[in-house]
Amino acid sequence: MSATYQALYRKYRPRTFDDVWGQEQVTDTLRRQVETGRVSHAYLFVGTRGTGKTTCAKLLARAVNCEHPVNGSPCNECAACRAIENGTNMDVVEIDAASNNGVDNIRALRDEAVFSPASVKMRVYIVDEVHMLSGPAFNALLKILEEPPEHLMFILATTELRKVPATILSRCQRFNFHRLDAEVISRRLKYVAERENIKLTPGAADMLARLADGGMRDALSLLDQCSGRETVDEAVVLDATGAAGALNTEELLDAVAARDIAKALALFDRLWRDGMDPASVLGSLMGLMRDSLLLSVAPRGAAALISGAYSREALGRFARAFTREELLRDMAVLQSGVNSLRDSPSPRTTAELALVSLCDASLSADSASLSARLSRVEAALSLGVEPRRLAPVDITVENPVENVEYHAPEPVNAPSPPAEEPVYDDAPPPPGDGDAPPWDEPEPPAPSPAPAPATEPAAHEAPAPEPEPERPAPAGDGGFWSAVLDRAGVFRAPYPMFLRTPGNADGVLDGDTALVRLASGVLYNGLSTGENLEKLRAIVLEAAGRPVKLCVEPLESAEKRSLDELRSFKEVHFN
Repeated sequence: MSATYQALYRKYRPRTFDDVWGQEQVTDTLRRQVETGRVSHAYLFVGTRGTGKTTCAKLLARAVNCEHPVNGSPCNECAACRAIENGTNMDVVEIDAASNNGVDNIRALRDEAVFSPASVKMRVYIVDEVHMLSGPAFNALLKILEEPPEHLMFILATTELRKVPATILSRCQRFNFHRLDAEVISRRLKYVAERENIKLTPGAADMLARLADGGMRDALSLLDQCSGRETVDEAVVLDATGAAGALNTEELLDAVAARDIAKALALFDRLWRDGMDPASVLGSLMGLMRDSLLLSVAPRGAAALISGAYSREALGRFARAFTREELLRDMAVLQSGVNSLRDSPSPRTTAELALVSLCDASLSADSASLSARLSRVEAALSLGVEPRRLAPVDITVENPVENVEYHAPEPVNAPSPPAEEPVYDDAPPPPGDGDAPPWDEPEPPAPSPAPAPATEPAAHEAPAPEPEPERPAPAGDGGFWSAVLDRAGVFRAPYPMFLRTPGNADGVLDGDTALVRLASGVLYNGLSTGENLEKLRAIVLEAAGRPVKLCVEPLESAEKRSLDELRSFKEVHFN
């Protein structure tokens, strides 16, 4: 019969300080203290779960009692090391303060601690979750910590430092255990998987490392949970750990970002029918928003702060889809919804109301909602300064100019006729037409001798000289600019609205030159550089229907430059 299976986190628990991954700031100091014999009588190990506090406490207990220590680490071969590791040595005691937190338990410990150890050098008490002790219990522990016998050592471990009294802290050497980096956890998982003949893909190792939230024990437990499959890949991790719910949360937050109430409620209904608790749905949304907010406010340091349940790409997408004020307001709405679920007679209705409020901030008149709505307007207006804060999704912005109608674009390069003039099919307007724009009038020919009547052409047959425009025609005089505006949807909001607002922009096509004039400020700064400039060039070429040179100028200075001057330049961008 095969031996009883041992969990991976127990099987691969470090046996020396060198085996502890990612906590060098602790293990190096402890090893030097053991080597030099300068060990303290009381230690306090602080850190989140699964970061190695209890493991290092047991290593230190073995190291100070080891008969042949190796570089400050226990040899794990002498009788003292084997007895302590097996839990059979009565002089090394591990106490769970969560279940032994009364003053009577600490008094019994204090009375027992005065006796010398029976088989080892030092009597060691490892008190786990020490913050769970009561106030009188801490007072009972304080006296022996202040004046302990030479043979006594206390190692206290806690996950909540704020609950430990200052009088206890001042008598201990404190060591902080950091959350492990996902890269460190991933390398450890690959090492364990190779030793256990588990086919673990790199992507699955990285996903498990993120889900572990900085704890090595959690990562090994998750790997143990997934190890029953032939190959552990990302799909297996999502299925075995239940992390597939993160994808549902991302889909739901996408609907909120798009302000699609119907889709958000439909997704919630699907999760409800699948048996997901409403509080879990709102809690997952709040966790995703929290990670997105951290990435927004601290893009460089967010790696150590985010939960790891979501990919960096997804968090970046949501950090751009919401303003910070919107995230703060939405998280407050979710927190209120979670609190209301406790006493609500209809949890489903409460969760649905929270989702509706998330999708439409205008339904609330509180200060947080007003601030969120104003932040959306500010983000749109300051797009050229902080484009990262504007949502990448299409947001419909109502046209602020009343009684303005947008018509379908006319054929490219087909000039629209004057409003009150007939359309001439074969001949240009009569040269004496006083309503023609002054820049369309041909220059009068130089005086010349009157030709003979026999060769003088009829007045209506006299060819007009080719006009030489001195400045570009306004956009309304041709279909080129209408065709460009029809394609303005390639830009993110609010650029399409700004382009279509009269007086903000115009353009003209003459020969092989296309001049686009944009109002100085947000519009010109945003569309004359980078990716937006490439988009503008693409739609101009598409509207022109042939290769042209693109010139972009501020609207104020474009009036001063003629097309003849612009033709002498190559394709340029005026700053």
